Amino acid sequence: MKLGKQIEITKPSKLFNENGSLVQTGWARKPILTYNKEDIGKSWWRIKEWDHYSVLNKDFGFQLTIGDIGYLTQMSYVWLDFDKKERGDKSTMKFFTKSKLLPTSSLEDSRIEFPTDEFHAVLEKKGDQRILTLEDSEFLDKGIKANIILDDVPEWDNTVVVTGYEKPKQFYYNHKINIMPANGTIHIGDQKYKFTPERSFGLMDWGRGIWPYKTHWLWGSACGMVDNVPVAFNIGYGFGLVGSKEGATHTENIVFYDGKAHKLDEVTFHHQDRDPTKPWKFTSNDGRFEMGLEPLIPNEEKLNFGIIKLDSALLHGYYSGDIILDDGKKIHVENMLGHAEDIYWRW
Repeated sequence: MKLGKQIEITKPSKLFNENGSLVQTGWARKPILTYNKEDIGKSWWRIKEWDHYSVLNKDFGFQLTIGDIGYLTQMSYVWLDFDKKERGDKSTMKFFTKSKLLPTSSLEDSRIEFPTDEFHAVLEKKGDQRILTLEDSEFLDKGIKANIILDDVPEWDNTVVVTGYEKPKQFYYNHKINIMPANGTIHIGDQKYKFTPERSFGLMDWGRGIWPYKTHWLWGSACGMVDNVPVAFNIGYGFGLVGSKEGATHTENIVFYDGKAHKLDEVTFHHQDRDPTKPWKFTSNDGRFEMGLEPLIPNEEKLNFGIIKLDSALLHGYYSGDIILDDGKKIHVENMLGHAEDIYWRW
């Protein structure tokens, strides 16, 4: 079946030309574009950047995120206990960071350290490993220590999208690694939780952009083993000119089977009233992705600080359904752990 417009970027280039407009738009298997931030030509308070990591297995999960929107930076972490269906989180902010904290490359070695009065967190990249560390003596009145290593397999394809908007100087550049074997430990009080690479996997979501003041996106991802083969997928829409929109060049919908990308067209989220306590359903217009998501830990969040407003519906749970690869092979997924979200931001 012929896909819609899915322009694959295969030639390296700078992200922006000298006028601050995108050189190329489309999707890629690797981050082969250089984020030449110095050519954006916009003030620092317009730039939004984040590094997000999520590590899951069947029993528990951990997330660590830093987001810099110019006039403030937030560092947050989340603990997920799937057996108890419990969620704990904490965040802290620094103001007027001026978009200087995060690296301009997702491939080069880097270290992001965020010491605060609340907790101490480090995101580090060394070679093909991404290292997450956290220490907070007050979490749940027990304290938490995390040390996790994610192995980025160089031969595996990734999710990379370069998306434009109707306004030429707005953009979204995103690199996701949807499956990385995870190894490490989390201590909460006297309790030890261990991630092992045979059954624990991590996700990286590295985003850079200048967006409209009001933004809405939907995103889902899951990874695991199917018949001893690593399988992952990335689904979503909402950012800029994607899918069937006029001027669109791609979607971000991709399935990964044994490290290789299989490109999908449009995927639709079916979720009544955005309710994360109810099952969500996902279908594709090419008939290659039919999936349901049963909630384990739902989470809704609403914030309103005047110029900054958030309305978030998010759930972690089990995906089950069928995927058809590029060669026509059908893959059945049963109870694969993952997440989905529907988020409105005004920022």
